Amino acid sequence: MPNIVLFSGSSHQDLSQRVADRLGLELGKVVTKKFSNQETSVEIGESVRGEDVYIIQSGCGEINDNLMELLIMINACKIASSSRVTAVIPCFPYARQDKKDKVGESRAPISAKLVANMLSVAGADHIITMDLHASQIQGFFDIPVDNLYAEPAVLQWIRENITEWRNCIIVSPDAGGAKRVTSIADRLNVEFALIHKERTVVVTNTIPQEDKMKHCSKIQVIDISMILAEAIRRTHNGESVSYLFSHVPL
Repeated sequence: MPNIVLFSGSSHQDLSQRVADRLGLELGKVVTKKFSNQETSVEIGESVRGEDVYIIQSGCGEINDNLMELLIMINACKIASSSRVTAVIPCFPYARQDKKDKVGESRAPISAKLVANMLSVAGADHIITMDLHASQIQGFFDIPVDNLYAEPAVLQWIRENITEWRNCIIVSPDAGGAKRVTSIADRLNVEFALIHKERTVVVTNTIPQEDKMKHCSKIQVIDISMILAEAIRRTHNGESVSYLFSHVPL
């Protein structure tokens, strides 16, 4: 694809490489480092003038450092005259801080809104994310936001990996996941249940899972890089991404 540059932050380089491979692209050259006072430094190693830039950085690990790194990368590309900068954030940081939890508590911040403002001020023109904790976070932005869903990939994984899936029950670990579980159960035409959670064992790779898998052999990972890659391709070509809300790209 012409006039497109794909960069990876340091939070989840494996996922970034998977996305790049699916798009047939090389990841752009970028060097990130820390000064002795722990300030983040970013150097973009190639021209982005007039290019459609996509920066992949997930909200995981050292979240604050990775968020700052993303902001600096966005700003570096923006002031280097890129035509558009899209932040691809598979796991959105501070998404759980999306409302005031305590009734009448005026001092509780809505940090997800703050992060939205920071991304916009840094120069992001577009956000691609996945499974936002609450859909209203999209309203925190004054720029376009595409909230993708892992559900199609989860449905595909269930059909391909669970032999007796037609006799299964889809279980939500808490009340917050009930809506998502009922949607999956409806799509599979099976029953659903709600329980008090301990811990789930099939997860997506919106954040790195390798270390967790070393400590728990039950964890299995669904790769969602194809969804992100197709969202980037469709966005770059000016196509609709709504197909991805209910389908897994080939």
